[in-house]
Amino acid sequence: MHRLGVTGRVVWDVSKPDGRPRRMLNTARAAKYFGFVAKTSFEEGLRKAIDWPRRSRALRPSSS
Repeated sequence: MHRLGVTGRVVWDVSKPDGRPRRMLNTARAAKYFGFVAKTSFEEGLRKAIDWPRRSRALRPSSS
């Protein structure tokens, strides 16, 4: 997370439920059936998702 400029540490509280089981996307099937291959890494996509609200707020005209 340091690449995203996030500081602090994650502390896992083992006394709480950890959620329900999740499924993982099989990207090989997406490539086989649709020809889709991701061009953005997970870290880059996460960084863009985090930065998007900041950029869009800066582009919005002021309401005053």
